[in-house]
Amino acid sequence: HPPLPAAVAPMASQDRLTDGFHLLLNALKLNGLDTIFGLPGIPITDLMRLAQAEGMRVISFRHEANAGHAAAAAGFLTKKPGLCLTVSAPGFLNGLTALANATTNCFPMILISGSSEREIVDLQQGDYEEMDQMSIAKPFCKASYRVLHAEDIGIGVARAIRAAVSGRPGGVYLDLPAKLFSQTMEVEAGSRSLVQVVDAAPRQIPSSESVMRALELLKSAKRPLILLGKGAAYAQADADIQALIEKTGIPYLPMSMAKGLLPDTHELSAAAARSLVLKEADVIVLVGARLNWLLSHGKGKTWGAPGTQQFIQVDIAPMEIDSNVAIAAPVIGDVGSCVSALLAGVDSTWALPAAEWTAAIAKKRADNEAKMEATLAKNPTPMNFHSALRVIRDVVRARPDTMVVNEGANTLDFARSIVDMYKPRQRLDVGTWGVMGVGMGFSIAAAVTTGKPVLAIEGDSAFGFS
Repeated sequence: HPPLPAAVAPMASQDRLTDGFHLLLNALKLNGLDTIFGLPGIPITDLMRLAQAEGMRVISFRHEANAGHAAAAAGFLTKKPGLCLTVSAPGFLNGLTALANATTNCFPMILISGSSEREIVDLQQGDYEEMDQMSIAKPFCKASYRVLHAEDIGIGVARAIRAAVSGRPGGVYLDLPAKLFSQTMEVEAGSRSLVQVVDAAPRQIPSSESVMRALELLKSAKRPLILLGKGAAYAQADADIQALIEKTGIPYLPMSMAKGLLPDTHELSAAAARSLVLKEADVIVLVGARLNWLLSHGKGKTWGAPGTQQFIQVDIAPMEIDSNVAIAAPVIGDVGSCVSALLAGVDSTWALPAAEWTAAIAKKRADNEAKMEATLAKNPTPMNFHSALRVIRDVVRARPDTMVVNEGANTLDFARSIVDMYKPRQRLDVGTWGVMGVGMGFSIAAAVTTGKPVLAIEGDSAFGFS
């Protein structure tokens, strides 16, 4: 071939270069992250445009908080970190609420924000949207990183992914100054700099001693109860959780986002007898649930008299144990491994709970369900919460694959008890903080992530926030 004209030679050289934009996108795609929720603007406009050109799915919003909530919900549903991309300063701050909410709820999420140049920010010289974003983010997330050099993008993304999903999942902040995107390096060197994360969330096997201690305590129980939290739903250990409940015959109580791990109509569900079982159970197994305000901190009038109840707690975080009351039998590890280990200790000789206990729950459940049915059968004019939610309940019953997103005050409380769920991870709601404004972001994430129909049950104020 004849030599290239001199004017073309520089272009040929440039063809062997890549830049920060493409290195970031390739790092994300290498790790199976193909969807971005965000709001374009300086300095990440071209990044979102190039992401689409590279085959990634980009879902644009009109407020970063909604994009962040969508990323968090996607993380919960997939066990992979959801991605939220924002501009600097005000855009970053708008996404920060969602990042903090994701961390509180243990949803894996990465907030990626463009930022101003470090040398100007650090001297407070008044750069465009100047803000020390990484320092601001640190108290509100599991980890906070900044990448300054193109050759470090692969490591930065890998660290963010591993921090988001390992141990107790949560939010991670990744700070990318504007100058990073235009940095170039050789294509081959750039490819070598990328990291495919191996075993990002390794199993954490509980000790055999802790499992035996828990099983012995459970065997001694006269009125046992299994309480399922959204951590149990996140674990995707559905078959083992169902098997543990059914083989032991222990009644279970699902928290709202654990509804559907077993169908709410299951004979061992104690959801309609919640007040009874929380007060009367003598041994309670917490599976991916925390004794926070949603459970009255495990004490007070919601629960039995002090000294009458003992707790077994399955949790991945040792620091969660004894956070509100003494835990007699902590089982530390990931939910899937812990439940599997407990299940292995349940054989054909396992004694089912006393008939007196299960009969008392069944009676209370039947009484409460009969009262609810009588209320739902009414057809007042104008309609009220019960008559409206009766229609929604029937729709979900007919279409159990429907994703339900629920937020509000009365709307949340009534819907939680009226609308039954039949499959795992089909219900998303306000979670640990009880925050309003998550509904539309959660709904979009549910639709994008699962491809299923989504039904958003919204209070008027919550919808306004959302």
